[in-house]
Amino acid sequence: MSTFTPFEEKMESAGISTAAIKAFSRCYEALVSNHSGMIPETDISPADQVADWKNITDSTAPAGKDLISQCVCIKLNGGLGTSMGLQKAKSLLKVKGEDTFLDLIVRQVKHLRTISGTPVRLLLMNSFSTSADTLAYLEKYAADGFADAHQVELMQNRVPKILADTLEPASYPQQPELEWCPPGHGDLYPALLGSGWLDRLLEDGVKYAFISNSDNLGAQLDMNFLRWFAESGAPFVMEVMRRTEADKKGGHLAVRKSDGHLILREVAQCPDADIPEFQNISKHRYFNTNTLWIRLDSLKQILDANGGVLPLPMIRNSKTVNPRDPESAKVFQLETAMGAGIECFPGARAVNVPRSRFFPVKTTSDLLLLRSDAVSVDADGKVALTPERNGAAPIVDLDPSLYKLVDSLDSLGLPSLVGLDKLTLRGRFHFQDGAVLQGTLLMENNTEETKEIFPGIYAGA
Repeated sequence: MSTFTPFEEKMESAGISTAAIKAFSRCYEALVSNHSGMIPETDISPADQVADWKNITDSTAPAGKDLISQCVCIKLNGGLGTSMGLQKAKSLLKVKGEDTFLDLIVRQVKHLRTISGTPVRLLLMNSFSTSADTLAYLEKYAADGFADAHQVELMQNRVPKILADTLEPASYPQQPELEWCPPGHGDLYPALLGSGWLDRLLEDGVKYAFISNSDNLGAQLDMNFLRWFAESGAPFVMEVMRRTEADKKGGHLAVRKSDGHLILREVAQCPDADIPEFQNISKHRYFNTNTLWIRLDSLKQILDANGGVLPLPMIRNSKTVNPRDPESAKVFQLETAMGAGIECFPGARAVNVPRSRFFPVKTTSDLLLLRSDAVSVDADGKVALTPERNGAAPIVDLDPSLYKLVDSLDSLGLPSLVGLDKLTLRGRFHFQDGAVLQGTLLMENNTEETKEIFPGIYAGA
């Protein structure tokens, strides 16, 4: 009979909070009881009752000073960007000239402080991997209070990996840090509670939290929407977007038939037989941008009612204890998703947002677009597609065998993309300053030599 006691002892000895231990215990119980977490197609219906961002913001007056002062901006900042060859916080990547994600985030919050005349809070949910680098970089903003961990840091927890055959804590003495893994961004909730930040914010009169990924610079606190959110009475609002073919493998919003609640279904929660319907973007039309608006007083009430744990669905990932050694012990890594909280808040809502609010950087193709002239950043840190784009972003598809890592972009150069519809690049290229790409282009180079693209206009169909 598997028991949670060894996990509890291991986590306590590592100084992990009671809130995080309780959250992990709930996931472990689901694992032991062989709860798959699967959400079959027969249990859900499409999410059709989704409000429109433009209709809301066009018809709502902007929030005033008092309302802005009751809001905290929380950025998920735990990622290293290892898939792009980074060994430091992804938010330290330069995205516009010398400006990093962090520079632009700070600029956005400073702008909020200026227009409201209130000390709008910024909280960075750092991981053990990103905390030191992030705080060191923020020293340049020490005069504004952004370098003080006590004022800006919300620390992500870590949880033990679980041996797949015995369901006991994994042991890896040669690299003990590999015995641990991140618990997914659903850890936001136990992190807020266990760190004391939730009570601290409420005591300071902060009632609303605006939460997004640090690599999504399009997610900015909107004054009109903040007023609507405050007046709507909704405890939880998720920003969603219409799925495209490029999004069909990612999770989607749905309605649970048994109680009518909005839920998220990730691919790991979809039975194999239902994958075709999971990927049916005309049926399941919306995906989670991972940008949320949450009433902190409602969160506190729900946590209190559930013994300090938000009842999020468990996601089970099968790995090896050493991800670089396929022969090492097989383990389970248990995660929860922040957006899955939508099913825990009665009255939760979803809002379909424009493309301008979603600029994630997951690949070098995303980064090239963000660095290009198709995307502008103003003095207040506002990121947007340039007006010529009419709300439609160019599609960039760089050769994954050559341009997977950030450093590879240095040799590629930065062409003009403002008139581009789609670029598919295969092979080695170097774009000189003044190269302008327009329309739909397939550029191929089958040689080992780098092909120079000289200044001029290159137009496709």
